Amino acid sequence: MSADSQRMPDRYAVLGHPVAHSQSPFIHAEFARQTGEHIAYGRIESPLDGFAATVRSFIASADAAAGLGPARGCNITVPFKFQVLPLAQRASARAVLAQAANVLRFDADGWFADNTDGTGLVRDIQQHAGVPLAGQRVLLIGAGGAAAGVLGPLVEAGCASVTVANRTRDKAAQLVQRHAAWADQHGVALAATGLADAGEAFDVVIN
Repeated sequence: MSADSQRMPDRYAVLGHPVAHSQSPFIHAEFARQTGEHIAYGRIESPLDGFAATVRSFIASADAAAGLGPARGCNITVPFKFQVLPLAQRASARAVLAQAANVLRFDADGWFADNTDGTGLVRDIQQHAGVPLAGQRVLLIGAGGAAAGVLGPLVEAGCASVTVANRTRDKAAQLVQRHAAWADQHGVALAATGLADAGEAFDVVIN
């Protein structure tokens, strides 16, 4: 038996509520298989009022005798993406802009938060779907954690305009305001609306 096969796998998980539907374990198992990484990836359902405690419990659950390797990080899904940054000692610029994170990495010098939602979506739209975003009029439906991570990269992609439509218009307006300087820097027009008055004639609609 090789030394690598005897080594306990690094552990990762996706945390959410609910989380049973998540395909992250399958997706990351495929990533690991293709890249030769030795990992174990699971799902953890966190109580709505116990997200921070759930993360700490996941880290503390490493147990060599039980074959549980060290916890290296986790993905965060609904409804906890806005709760990640206060727990992290460090964060990427895109996570700070979004004020939301979907990735939490456990480093020796502190937890690191990142947001890959927007970068992944923009790349998927442009490269896999073959739909260019530069100069396009985009309607972004929703203003939750996922939308918060998406808006910055949409602006960076050079859309002509992005309209954020949400059931609660004030929540959309807060998201737009947080990205106002970023949009000005990239020459992108931002607007916030309710769902009923979003308008029409958009080139791309993202739900």
